[in-house]
Amino acid sequence: MGRAEARRARQGSARRAKRTERKSGIRRFFTWKKILGAFLGVCLLGILGFVGLYLYVDVPTDGNADAKLQSNVYKYSDGKVLARVGRLNRENVALNRIPKDVQRSFVAAENKTFYQDSGVDLKGTLRGIFNTLRGQGKQGGSTITQQYVKNYYLSQEQTVSRKLQEIVISLKVDNKLGKDKILAGYINTSYYGRGAYGIQAAAQAYFRKDVEKLTVSEGAYLASLLQAPNQYDWTLASPAGKKRVQERWAYTLNNMVEMHWLSPQERAKQKFEIPKDPKPLPGLTGQASYLVTEAKKELFAQGVDEKQFEAGGWTVTLGIDRKKQKDLEKAVQRKLTDELDPKTRKVDADAQLGATSVDPKSGHIVAMYGGAGYPKHYTNNATRADYQPASTFKPLILASAMENNATTTNGVPITPNTVYDGHNRRPVVGGDIPFAPPNEDEAQYGNISVQTATNNSVNAVFAQMGADVGLDKVKQTAVSLGMDGSRIDVKPAMTLGTMGASPLQMAGVYATLDNHGKKVTPTLVTEATHSVNGAEVKLPLKDPVGDQVLSRKTADTLTSVLTGVVNDGTASQAVKNTAYSAAGKTGTSDDNKSAWFVGYTPKLVTAVGMFGESPKGGAQVSLKGTGGGGRVNGGGYPAKVWADYTEAALNGSPGPDFDLEATLGAGVPPTPTPTPSDTPSTSPSPSEKPSKSPSPTPSKPSTPPSTPPSGRPSDPSTPTGGTSSDPTNGGTQGGDTGGDATGGTTTGPGGNKVNSMPGFN
Repeated sequence: MGRAEARRARQGSARRAKRTERKSGIRRFFTWKKILGAFLGVCLLGILGFVGLYLYVDVPTDGNADAKLQSNVYKYSDGKVLARVGRLNRENVALNRIPKDVQRSFVAAENKTFYQDSGVDLKGTLRGIFNTLRGQGKQGGSTITQQYVKNYYLSQEQTVSRKLQEIVISLKVDNKLGKDKILAGYINTSYYGRGAYGIQAAAQAYFRKDVEKLTVSEGAYLASLLQAPNQYDWTLASPAGKKRVQERWAYTLNNMVEMHWLSPQERAKQKFEIPKDPKPLPGLTGQASYLVTEAKKELFAQGVDEKQFEAGGWTVTLGIDRKKQKDLEKAVQRKLTDELDPKTRKVDADAQLGATSVDPKSGHIVAMYGGAGYPKHYTNNATRADYQPASTFKPLILASAMENNATTTNGVPITPNTVYDGHNRRPVVGGDIPFAPPNEDEAQYGNISVQTATNNSVNAVFAQMGADVGLDKVKQTAVSLGMDGSRIDVKPAMTLGTMGASPLQMAGVYATLDNHGKKVTPTLVTEATHSVNGAEVKLPLKDPVGDQVLSRKTADTLTSVLTGVVNDGTASQAVKNTAYSAAGKTGTSDDNKSAWFVGYTPKLVTAVGMFGESPKGGAQVSLKGTGGGGRVNGGGYPAKVWADYTEAALNGSPGPDFDLEATLGAGVPPTPTPTPSDTPSTSPSPSEKPSKSPSPTPSKPSTPPSTPPSGRPSDPSTPTGGTSSDPTNGGTQGGDTGGDATGGTTTGPGGNKVNSMPGFN
């Protein structure tokens, strides 16, 4: 044997040895043939099981009985019934009553293969079952047939057994009924929001017309609604929700073009039709309409299925105190609406007011005013967030400064006693964007303390303070207190409150201050139970009171500072000399489109916002001239409504004083020799149009009096910086005025004699 043959013999022996080795031990049981056989066996068992299930499960003879539907009951905090809402709003219509383009819009939106599939999307269904097993809830590409079966024959529960039933019944229904009957059933049983089941009810609810008159654009909107009725309802949707439903609408129409149901030319002509405002629910008028709508939004946000909820059987208890609710409504009437005369003054028809009152310890909303009520005014003014909170935002800048141990550019710690230059249109030092905002009425101040600047809402001071703290940090503090970060642009003008905010949000911010820095998220629903097969199931709700987001020292110091606004500042004309301890802040926005007062006592926090809204189209308009006066300030109607309501809500009782652990503020004497701000004045000395700088006084006689610091002249060697106001960055946001001051001469900060301005406090 040659060497080549010997080598081949050795290699063959090695291969035989390896094969023998591979077959030894546990490997003998897992050959590819055995694995394939096992797989095929499992598949066969699955097929046999499915065949058995198919033979076992029948299509129910009747759908879900409407008789099982119940009312939803809403109760006040004392258990008295606020409202009963429950009537199945559905009218089935034949498919031939629904325009062909509208029919097709539902197929294009929900199930493009509807006319070709067997009624089941196996891939999507398996994904849905897998996600259900993983506890991820509603997910999984159901066909129109499957959705119809779920709506008409089955429940809305998310279980594997219900999903398997859905598959079997869908296959049988698709074979038995045919596509037209399935599509008609689907369109007639789907829930569209606003309590509307079926397309006829939806056509009336959203467009005030019968189904026959729907356009393809309107049909595409209704088809788009089915994905998220509450989020996509144009009246209720957030800006993000409105954007998403428009994208969904466009997606539906584009699919119709792709499927040759709509020509590109016809598609180009389509315009998104804004739905009509919702009609009031049966039996709901006035404030009850807002309360019920807001309660539902809270429940849906906590995971309650909207369609299941609308089917009834829920008892929802609100934190609304019946007496306080009436007190708030009467205060609005006495201090605002009774003084308006829209027939004589057109501007009076533009005035809107919203208010939210919160218990700072529990976080529960005890009273809410949303406007004139359905059908006069659909937007809830208490929850709308499209108007500027203006100077009610300024305390958050000081809070951020204290929480971040911020200093002025000269390294002086920022406290209520820190002295700043309050001259009108003084350029901000240290900012990336030139900014020099005017004070209200172009009022001039010299060197004043932060306390005095807060009392008088001096824009120049807070614009500089925002730059000293850092605008990003100010935003972080605002968001941590409950403001919507998506509405806050990190620009110098944010220091003047140019973002959007609602009375509900601002009540939460100030309730957190009142609650010594523990986060308060105002909540309307205190309890929700659902009747399931005769048993009451209680919904677990989130606690409105959360973690500590501000140190107690910061929160309490802010409260102390804000007592100065009530006693000596812009709210003093309406709120001063109350029997109870009070703190708060006014706000008057750019162009006088909004005016605010957010105030609180140790037991009650109430945010009152007044807005200018055109009755035609809802555009923001100025409040100037409302009630026959001039500018509407936060210290005017909003503070008067607040004071009238708070007096009644507290039953005339003085209540406890604030329990504060503060080291500085209106209720605590300032240090004898305050440190002046490092930023010098770049404006001339106060001239013919300066304002007085009032001296804050304590909220209670037992507290030592506080006087404004007699700031020393600024160091002329300190660099200035900044230029004139940048209108693209917020324009000329105003401060606040607080009623009718008498004229005269007083000694201003720095020892200068200045003239006090009538009408500015």
